Amino acid sequence: MATITKGGSPMAVQGPQVNSLSGLISGEVLAAGDACYIKSDGKVWLATGTAANAAAKVFGYACQQVNANEAITLFWNLRWRYGAGLTPGTAIYLSATPGALSDVATTGGTAPIGVVVDANVVYVWQARY
Repeated sequence: MATITKGGSPMAVQGPQVNSLSGLISGEVLAAGDACYIKSDGKVWLATGTAANAAAKVFGYACQQVNANEAITLFWNLRWRYGAGLTPGTAIYLSATPGALSDVATTGGTAPIGVVVDANVVYVWQARY
């Protein structure tokens, strides 16, 4: 299947294990559900699995859309109402499409960063380094 298409606006189903990192500034436009990393400039950018480099390190996920140079909080260890027609139990990886998730490993996204919970929901965590 590869890159998972977001179904409408992804909605976080936050629970007691949700973690967050606030006080960050976006380096570009970010949408809800985007996988993100913190670049060496200190700003939050879209993570991508195109190469095994810093951009492939998922630090968290945007829970709302923001423009460049706006405040952003990253979240991880949460459930997302993310897609449709997903297969429960499938591992989730960082996609080669910036900010997106995939159900197949990529060059930079070799370790799972989540799992499909049901046809519409994924559970995501930070990349392991």
